[in-house]
Amino acid sequence: MFDRTGGTGKLAATMASPAIEALLILQDRDLRRHGIAAQLKALPGEVAAVEAKIAAEKAAIENAKSELKDLEVKKKAVETDIASSEQKAALYRTQQLSIRKNDEYQAMGLQIESIQRSISELEGKELEVMYAIDEARKRFAAAEAELKANISGHEAKLRTFRERAESLTAELKTAEAEVAAARGPVPEPRLRVYDRIAARNLPAIVAVHAGKCGGCHLKVSSEVESAARGKGADPLTALPTCDQCGRIVYWEA
Repeated sequence: MFDRTGGTGKLAATMASPAIEALLILQDRDLRRHGIAAQLKALPGEVAAVEAKIAAEKAAIENAKSELKDLEVKKKAVETDIASSEQKAALYRTQQLSIRKNDEYQAMGLQIESIQRSISELEGKELEVMYAIDEARKRFAAAEAELKANISGHEAKLRTFRERAESLTAELKTAEAEVAAARGPVPEPRLRVYDRIAARNLPAIVAVHAGKCGGCHLKVSSEVESAARGKGADPLTALPTCDQCGRIVYWEA
């Protein structure tokens, strides 16, 4: 009986040969190493996704600021127009005082009235813009608070990712050492067979159940099943493989 506890923590009672047992230990360590490496490999993508969200939140804040700035610029332009019109009206009033002819005096008065109407219209626009600015400020304050809260949450995720990367890096180093230790007892010829299969299929070693390969789930030949049971071959050296997927197989009781 073989007690297998590795990266998977799985316990299995097997009828595997010592050769298979040593490879099973290696495979458990290898699977754990691959799992940790896969998590590390995925981290940059997860970090990039969160950073993109932060960039989008900041862009939204800037867009809200831009709306407010545009309204402030519009208000300033209206104020400038009002000031210019008031100066013009004041100039016309001064000129009007020196006019002696009645028709010229009245004509100047009409121009002053026209300017006053323009000023009234501009003051109306100024009030509209000021109201729009107040509303924009309220929207910006609410949006900014929400967006900054979102950014804070995203930044917390990034800190978690950094901590996770450090932890996984340490775990990977340990897992690689465990793999190296597990490879020690396995003879070089078997390691070559295992490495070749593991390079394309992990797990590379699977149990036979009900005459079927535990990897591809297809039926194995009777010869392979017998070899997996340790019959008709040297149980110390035999490495039976599935007829279909080429994985190393063993019999599991």
